Amino acid sequence: MRTLRKVLVVDDDPVVGKSFDRVLSGKGYAVITARNGEEALRKLNNENYDVVFTDIKMPGMSGLEVAERVKASQPWLPVVIVTGYGTDDNEARAEAAGVSGFLRKPLSPEMIEGSTQKALLERDATAAPQQETAAAAMPEPAAVETERASKNIAVFVTNIALFFAAPFIGLAYVLAGPFIGLGMLAWMGGRALVMHGATKKIAVFLKNVVLFFAAPFVGLAYAVAFPFIGLGMLAWMGVRALVKRSGPE
Repeated sequence: MRTLRKVLVVDDDPVVGKSFDRVLSGKGYAVITARNGEEALRKLNNENYDVVFTDIKMPGMSGLEVAERVKASQPWLPVVIVTGYGTDDNEARAEAAGVSGFLRKPLSPEMIEGSTQKALLERDATAAPQQETAAAAMPEPAAVETERASKNIAVFVTNIALFFAAPFIGLAYVLAGPFIGLGMLAWMGGRALVMHGATKKIAVFLKNVVLFFAAPFVGLAYAVAFPFIGLGMLAWMGVRALVKRSGPE
């Protein structure tokens, strides 16, 4: 079933709305009327329309103000001015607002249908390039899948590198441990000599000696633990990558 095009007719004269309904109903259009500008803006906020026809002279808000406010909020929506009071100033103001055209009263069926078709053709012609631009901006599904696969491979390679590097990192700790212990001993011993008395010097010295002899064992502990840490990191990052890949896109 073809979707009806919705036409909003804004005029304080109900005869005008009935004329539009009589001409357009049954030709793929649904005609909705509003008696004034305020009612028209409320309907435009609540529903989507395909074209707006508005009388230029109405109580309260004029048709020019209706056109300006419609084009300011929905620039893609065509607005046609219906008037029996056309002046150069009114036409200049309406054109500045971006209206699609003018209908002069008295209206004929040919004028109503022809103006409606013209306004909708202009809208479709304007919307087509915008849709093509939006489609062009969207990444191709194949490109998205390729990028996702590249990220998964990068994560896998990183995890493998961490796995094989873990023992060497532990060995580096073993080799560096004694030197670190010596450095700590020298630094803390010098600090103790400067800042503390004789009794405290002995206590600090003994503490430093303990640290010195403990340093290689600390390094050995790192060497033993690091392969397991590497395996744990590999397992964690692998599971994380799989969860991300299988989760919702």
